[in-house]
Amino acid sequence: MKYLLFTIFLFTLVTGLHGQKKFELKSPDGKLAATVSAGSQVSYSVSYEGDILLKPSSLSMELDKGVTWGRDSKLQNAKTSSVRQEIDAHFYKRNKITDHYNELTLHFRENFSLIFRAYNEGIAYRFVSTGTRDIIVKNEEASFNFDKDYSAYVPYVKGKFKDTESQFFNSFENEYTYAPLSRMNRDKLAFTPLVVCLDKGRKICLAESDLESYPGMFLSNKTGSLSLSSSFAPYPAAAEQGGHNQLQQLVTSRQPYIAKSKAKSRFPWRIIIVSAKDKELADNDMVYKLASPTRLTDLSWIKPGKVAWEWWNHWGLSNVDFEAGVNNDTYKAYIDFASKNKIEYVILDEGWAVNLKADMFSIVPEIDLKNLVAYANSKNVGLILWAGYYAFERDMERVCRHYSEMGIKGFKIDFMDRDDQQMVDFHYRAAVTAAKYKMLVDFHGTYKPTGINRTYPNVINFEAVHGLEQMKWTGPELDQVTYDVTMPFIRMVAGPVDYTQGAMRNATKRTHRGINDEPMSQGTRCRQLAEYVIFESPLNMLCDSPTSYEKEQECTNFISAVPTVWDNTVALDGKIGQYLSIARRKADVWYVGALTNWDARKLELDLSFLDEGDYMAEVYRDGANANRIASDYKKETIAVPSNRKLTVSMAQGGGFAMKIYKK
Repeated sequence: MKYLLFTIFLFTLVTGLHGQKKFELKSPDGKLAATVSAGSQVSYSVSYEGDILLKPSSLSMELDKGVTWGRDSKLQNAKTSSVRQEIDAHFYKRNKITDHYNELTLHFRENFSLIFRAYNEGIAYRFVSTGTRDIIVKNEEASFNFDKDYSAYVPYVKGKFKDTESQFFNSFENEYTYAPLSRMNRDKLAFTPLVVCLDKGRKICLAESDLESYPGMFLSNKTGSLSLSSSFAPYPAAAEQGGHNQLQQLVTSRQPYIAKSKAKSRFPWRIIIVSAKDKELADNDMVYKLASPTRLTDLSWIKPGKVAWEWWNHWGLSNVDFEAGVNNDTYKAYIDFASKNKIEYVILDEGWAVNLKADMFSIVPEIDLKNLVAYANSKNVGLILWAGYYAFERDMERVCRHYSEMGIKGFKIDFMDRDDQQMVDFHYRAAVTAAKYKMLVDFHGTYKPTGINRTYPNVINFEAVHGLEQMKWTGPELDQVTYDVTMPFIRMVAGPVDYTQGAMRNATKRTHRGINDEPMSQGTRCRQLAEYVIFESPLNMLCDSPTSYEKEQECTNFISAVPTVWDNTVALDGKIGQYLSIARRKADVWYVGALTNWDARKLELDLSFLDEGDYMAEVYRDGANANRIASDYKKETIAVPSNRKLTVSMAQGGGFAMKIYKK
């Protein structure tokens, strides 16, 4: 139910010098406030419990025909409202979301509006076109001005680039650099979400939502100041086929603008999430809440689940009487494994289509897809196909129709590596076309989620994460363990991650090596199990081989049973870069996961979220020798203490996983 109340007490209006008007919009609990100034320059500031978090920060949108919204714009009127409603969430970390905010809408004579929303957990604003003509957006100014030289977790674009333009083409896989704002790399772009650490343990997380027909926002600090400002990829003027196996479109020239927009366009939300405790960032719904509601009427065919995957383990079967690789015998073995363990899908990753042709109808002779689909159907397993971007894009309708009729359940689309308006439009067209043929989409090699998974719930997962694949070619010089307890507070704020955990070969900081044929993870076995609870992933990969999982059936049983979508989520405790514990519920069963960095750690879990009654728990904890032998673990069944407090110990790079059920 939705409540909409026009009020007079949500904001304070003060008329200043030269006709400048200021509005103060408060969150429902009154702790968070945005002060919006509408004069020669529109700006806003943010405070929490009276403390300034963001100093006045200007915002504007430069259009064609010499118009700039937000500069010398004439305010026509202002309206406020208060909304409290329940959102039905689909294939998410909870099934219901409370959407409670106060809203201020400023209408300007130059045919635009600015909408500000104040939630208890953050502030958001967006531009809206109210005129009747289509427009060209030359640039958008989004600025975030801080009052001190705070340190930030910065996800720089990864790689060496000669200029800003070249950075707009990247894989959106990153590590985090922790540094003061003034010492940020002036030549590097960063993408959102990005977290700034304030006084009193507070954090600001900058993000965006409802990114449709518009480029994604990068952030930078080009002057060594205390401010972050926006950058956007200009609209492509020309592109040519190339890149990875001829599967990409490489932009060769760009237009002098960032977007071509229709009349009445609603532009992306700029989000300033505010947390008093780190754990609040590990369970935040603002990106999902601010996205456009689902446009699909029938969701019954969308089936989340797990995927047996061959690429990470390099088709790593042994004790079979055929040569493992891209062939039907190999995939039938993966299908058999999936069926036996009630795993919903098997993926055919890169290699099933003829290389360098960018043609999804050109299949290698070793693969008989129709035969594989029939075999998978007989085993109650669905097949998903990997698709290079250009091979999918060039004949999208025919590809979806053909493979849907064959019985394929969806696509893992890879190597987009851009988020300019043209590429964002592709993501929406792919979602719409796939939904037309009742097919799932996992966007790999793409930008972070910005809410399309709410608008088109058949978009079931996203990469844009520095996932376990990195362990195939890097050694101990890469600290994946610390990344694992940093990313959930930052990148995962945006939405699901196709991180692809589940390694059964586990290594310590000293023993990890990058080995393509027999890859391993950093950290303990229990860390891998816990990541199925900690990481949000409605379509969740099992990265290791059937051979490895069959040798470790106890762990496989846990992994195969963990849900991939949830009825509720509770962030228990956490500090960015150090540790995290989360509880998630499906029906009447709770799962708890915990991770630590390279520090061995004792952690008290508060299980007060449990209803009354007696509970048992199936526990997977690091073994006594896990600091030396990372695969060492112990499973046990315990009674949940009546005081609902449980102390757990984790090894270096360790983890803890638990399934709780009523006695």
